[in-house]
Formats: sequence, C-alpha cells, structure tokens
Amino acid sequence: MSVAVVDYGSGNLRSAAKALERAAREAGVAGPVVVTGDPEAVAAAERIVLPGVGAFGDCRGGLFAIDGMPQALEEAAGPRARPLFGICVGMQLFATCGLEHGRFEGFGWIPGEVVRLTPEDPHLKIPQMGWNELRLPARPHPLLQGLPAGAHAYFVHSYHLRAEDPTQVLAEVDYGGPVAAVVGRDTLVGTQFHPEKSQATGLRLLANFLTWSP
Repeated sequence: MSVAVVDYGSGNLRSAAKALERAAREAGVAGPVVVTGDPEAVAAAERIVLPGVGAFGDCRGGLFAIDGMPQALEEAAGPRARPLFGICVGMQLFATCGLEHGRFEGFGWIPGEVVRLTPEDPHLKIPQMGWNELRLPARPHPLLQGLPAGAHAYFVHSYHLRAEDPTQVLAEVDYGGPVAAVVGRDTLVGTQFHPEKSQATGLRLLANFLTWSP
C-alpha cells in the first residue's frame, strides 16, 4: 500500500512520514510512505496525507501554486474515493473557506468556516498550544477505534473549523467551548491536532487510517 504525504512547503513532513512509517510497522502494513510534491505521485497513491502548518491563506497559496495538485486532491476526494487524511491546516483546507487575515476559499469538502478561537474563559491563551482531552462519541468513527477514554492529543492552533453539519464532527475538545478535533465524511478524515506529536494516541489514529476500508 502506497502513502503519499503532500509536500507543498508547509507542515511537519518528515515527522509525519516517520510517524506513518512507525504506525505501518506496528499495524503490519507493508508499502512505501513517500513525501512528494508531484501531483502524479499523489494521484497514484492509495492513501494521501495532507499536512499543514501556518496561516490558512499561505497554505492554500502554496498548494494551489503546484500545477495539478488541487486537481489530484479533488479527484482523490471525489471520483477516485481514496482515503485522505488532513492534519491541522491541511484539515482546515477541507472547509468552505478560511477567515484568517482575509477570506480564502477551501475545498468545500466539509462545509463550514475556519474561524478564530474565541474561548469563553479569558484566561485561556491563543493559540491553544499543548495537550487536550478528546471527547469521543459513543460510537466512534473507525479512525478513533481503540482510543481509551481520556485520550489526549497535541494541539497548536489559533483557528478552528466550525462545521455546518454536526454529524461531520467526529470528536471534539473543550477549549473554553467545544472545538472540532476530528472531522470527516466518506473517505475523508482530518484532525485539528498533530498525530505525529500525539504519541500513543497519534500512532493509533495513523494505524487506523492505514487499515481503514471506507
């Protein structure tokens, strides 16, 4: 099984690739994990990981600057129906638009806006930086299978995806109010947190993604 980590100049690419390689070994999954900025390689991969670090508009600009890359991802998310995992801003790009330093269009796969965190508790700092406990549903998505109650993940963000359809929010955290931690539909999943920095929780999520059959 081939996994493509999309390289468009944003994200912890090597860390994500190494975490995927470790998760693959632990899950007994064979196949290469390739960091690539080649749209043809992304289109040919059986699974795709879209990372992202920084501002929404900058990430979108870097991604759309690669000729053919948006189209390869659109095909993967649509007609080709390949499992696609977005991380942090990579997940936020699933949204209709991002409102960080202006308005920027996203892919629209998960309808909603990426808006600034506005915690009710004024003592909570922006960005949210550090560990937070996931609120898991009673019937978790396959990506979340095997996570124990009280599982924590590592976050670094100032903006979050406010989804229009609550059924597309697969897990939340409390940061002065509910914040989408995991979103998804069909063959798409995304985490606001960084699985590559989330130790056992992150490795389990990545292993679940690699063995997922949507």
